[in-house]
Amino acid sequence: MKIPAGLSIVLLTLGMLLSCSSVPVSEYADNAPVMVVEEFFNGSLRAHGIVKDRGGKVTRYFNASINAYWVDGVGTLDEVFKFDDGEEQRRIWKLVKDDAGNYVGSANDVVGTSVLKVAGNSLFLDYVLRIPYDDGTLDLHIDDRMYLVSDRVLINESVMTKWGFDVGQITLVIEKNE
Repeated sequence: MKIPAGLSIVLLTLGMLLSCSSVPVSEYADNAPVMVVEEFFNGSLRAHGIVKDRGGKVTRYFNASINAYWVDGVGTLDEVFKFDDGEEQRRIWKLVKDDAGNYVGSANDVVGTSVLKVAGNSLFLDYVLRIPYDDGTLDLHIDDRMYLVSDRVLINESVMTKWGFDVGQITLVIEKNE
């Protein structure tokens, strides 16, 4: 059976819209433990994660150390990533709470700023990450979703897109050091 051209465009558009829908952070407002950004991201933390390509294949592994602290209402997350291929990356986030109770974040390899939204045990943020690529750089949209599962453990899922297409995923666990 042949689908009329107009109907196929409607179906394609509907499919794209449905694939873009996501659960808002407010859905987790009643979940515990409650995410208090200034408490969890304070002190020494470590992270362990994987990077997957768009097909779901794990392409890299990493470990990271995070030194997090707050001074005069400004949070700093100094992150050092060590990848399995020997590459090291450093990202320094600066966080400031806004009047709406969200946080505005910026980092050395992030284009512009990001609004961090918190509800219940969850923290969501969207940003554009500039990464080294060939002899230049590549800007990727990152949809970060973090879930506090205990007072000391946070699970982070990230979807990376370029021009609206999924290009990879990052999964990591962040732990507060004793």
